[in-house]
Amino acid sequence: MKNPTPPPQPGDSTLAPRNPGHRSPGHRNAEPHRPAARLTPAQAFDALYTFCAPALVRQAYLLCGRRELARESVEQAFQLAWQHWPEVAVDRDPATWVRAAAYEYALSPWHRFRPRFRHPEPPPADAADRALLAVLLTLPPSYRRTLVLYDGVGLDLPETAAETEASTPATASRLLHAREAVAASLPRLADPSVLHQRLAELASAERLRAARPTTVRAGSERRARCWTRAAIAFTVALIGATALTLRTAPTQYDPPVPRGETVQGIPPKPAPGALSNKQTALRKKLRSASANGPERLLPETR
Repeated sequence: MKNPTPPPQPGDSTLAPRNPGHRSPGHRNAEPHRPAARLTPAQAFDALYTFCAPALVRQAYLLCGRRELARESVEQAFQLAWQHWPEVAVDRDPATWVRAAAYEYALSPWHRFRPRFRHPEPPPADAADRALLAVLLTLPPSYRRTLVLYDGVGLDLPETAAETEASTPATASRLLHAREAVAASLPRLADPSVLHQRLAELASAERLRAARPTTVRAGSERRARCWTRAAIAFTVALIGATALTLRTAPTQYDPPVPRGETVQGIPPKPAPGALSNKQTALRKKLRSASANGPERLLPETR
């Protein structure tokens, strides 16, 4: 028997969070108009995180099939958003900005080389959930992302194409092929409405929870400090290496000495032999002459 879906909690939607600013027409007359309070950057970030993070964790789980990686993907995306908060805060749809970053991290192929992700996680307890998750993980990443955005989150085709950075015909082709692959393995999910319901049930059955927004902001600031220190250390090392090179480098160019070449046609230098009689007499005369005096300064005349 399938486990019942846990009841939704405040701020904890399943796949696609509703627009927080949407109100019914009758609600305008129910409350008087009040000026919106100006939020600090930290308060605005915490509000965005509280609204989007629970649903993003479930969506990331459908993409990667790993609970820990799904939570890590959302944390990494929001840490990146906090580092670029002036840009994210003025974006037309900050939730889409963070969702795209979380999807990119969850679908990164480099996770397969991490030691902690080499072994598979325990599958879902329900057999139907295991079958659906196995089919999703067999799809190509682009097909899987398109299927989750269109049939899971509920975006229309142009929005899905814009978020996946593909043309509308290519997105439609990916969606059709993904649906065909799911229907071939699970014929009961050939109906898109049934597929949407099953995706929501699979995402909510794992009871995934995101970290606190203060923890994510602290992690982002700590990472930024580490990168800043690493950049400063690298700059100091580069300056030191440059200074050492300038101090020890030669100031002029000395061309290298070419290797010697053998010259043909020159007779070898003879070794000195024994002195002749004439050379021996001359040597005796030089040795017997006075070492100083006018004889050494003036030549002898005959």
